[in-house]
Amino acid sequence: MITIVLRKKKEESLLRFHHWVFSGAIEKIVLDKDYPYDLPQEGETVRVTDCNGKILGAGHYQIGSIAVRMLVFGTDVLPEDLFKTRIRMAYKIRKSMGLVREDNNTYRLIHGEGDFLPGLVVDIYDRTAVVQAHSVGMHRHRMEIAQALTKEVKEIENVYYKSSDTLPFKASIDGDKRGYLIGGNNGEEMWAKENGLLFRIDWLQGQKTGFFIDQRDNRRLVEQYARGRDVLNMFCYTGGFSVYALRGGARTVHSVDASEKAVAMVDANVSKNFGDTDVHQSFAQDAFDFMSDIKDRYDLIVLDPPAFAKHRDATSHALKGYRRLNAKAIEQIRSGGLLFTFSCSQAVDKEQFRLAVFSAAAEVGRKVRIVSQLHQPADHPINIYHPESEYLKGLVLHVE
Repeated sequence: MITIVLRKKKEESLLRFHHWVFSGAIEKIVLDKDYPYDLPQEGETVRVTDCNGKILGAGHYQIGSIAVRMLVFGTDVLPEDLFKTRIRMAYKIRKSMGLVREDNNTYRLIHGEGDFLPGLVVDIYDRTAVVQAHSVGMHRHRMEIAQALTKEVKEIENVYYKSSDTLPFKASIDGDKRGYLIGGNNGEEMWAKENGLLFRIDWLQGQKTGFFIDQRDNRRLVEQYARGRDVLNMFCYTGGFSVYALRGGARTVHSVDASEKAVAMVDANVSKNFGDTDVHQSFAQDAFDFMSDIKDRYDLIVLDPPAFAKHRDATSHALKGYRRLNAKAIEQIRSGGLLFTFSCSQAVDKEQFRLAVFSAAAEVGRKVRIVSQLHQPADHPINIYHPESEYLKGLVLHVE
């Protein structure tokens, strides 16, 4: 096995069970005697040691700033049943939290480092598991992962692999990055159930794995506050917040997204759950254009934009975007209204996001209270040794 030797004192994070080895921490790479390449191949399992040769663990090698994603610590031997064992434990935890039940068959089963499988995401939609690999190592093990899923989670009949947008773009990767590994759906419409509500899931062409499961608990909170209110759901995608607001008894619900395809999905989800209703209306329009003049029309606004910063270098630009967006909403929301505002940018931490929203409120000059602080749900667990697995943050603001 190839050995990655760390520089002096760079082992400390691994001794605290952090899952990433950064390229700058590497002193040297020791190749096996007969190894045919000059460097480890992406996705290969490598041993990691400190500068004195003490074994710190083993993981998947990759090219880039994150050089190794650790799978085990204190040994360089990976268990033969690694995927089965960790998938089994993750499923057991989801069941214990009450997420697997008749009225809810939509949940995240594997959340990367949060479930000790760095580089892997698995979302469950009824009888289908949608798998995304964020590392070449997980890509190499995709069939083993698929087989472990169907063995450990009895409900799963289909495994769809969707990694063309998540694998490192510079990697030389063999094999398909998208398609069914097990089973298929025979062209049928794909519907899943979340808290008793039905949503059409497009894991073939939709964003991420087809649905934003991470907002489930926050959607229920919108439902709780929606009664009698005029609701605006910005960046609505497939309309999760809109459907919950309708069930909560909102007076009107307007859904806005720049994508006409997304808006069509919203309308389909609304129709599936509520039939024909005049309470809901959708708009395929740019968010900032739509919000240019909505003063006093809404007393509950949801701002759930896509990630403004996908890497650290974009943080400053992202914070300006959050400030501008929230200032527009705070300025125009009806007095006594509630603003649900979110950031899913991992590169923007909670304090930075909160400061951006504070700056927006100060710029507008209205009285604003934080009434709730929101985060990702229990099936998106945060590894206590790996704080980077926390990415979703949100605030509920009361605006006088």
